[in-house]
Amino acid sequence: MDIDKTLRELHQEKKRLDGTIAALEARLKVMSGLQRHRRGRKGMSPEQRLEVSRRMQKYWEARKASAHTLHAEPKSAAATATGGSPSATS
Repeated sequence: MDIDKTLRELHQEKKRLDGTIAALEARLKVMSGLQRHRRGRKGMSPEQRLEVSRRMQKYWEARKASAHTLHAEPKSAAATATGGSPSATS
């Protein structure tokens, strides 16, 4: 095996790869400068985030209050159906 020949071939291959890498890096640099369309949700400012947070707190408070009144009604309905309190058993 001729070591000099192998080294020459490897150096040529290295030059070819260096050129290919440089071309790809240049292409990547050009493409990164292009404006890309963003997908998904748009960003929010801290003020907008705080506004949404307050709005959702009110929403969940109202929902909890509504759920509480819905759960309280069946108990009173059960009491009237049995003719007394829900805990009273015969």
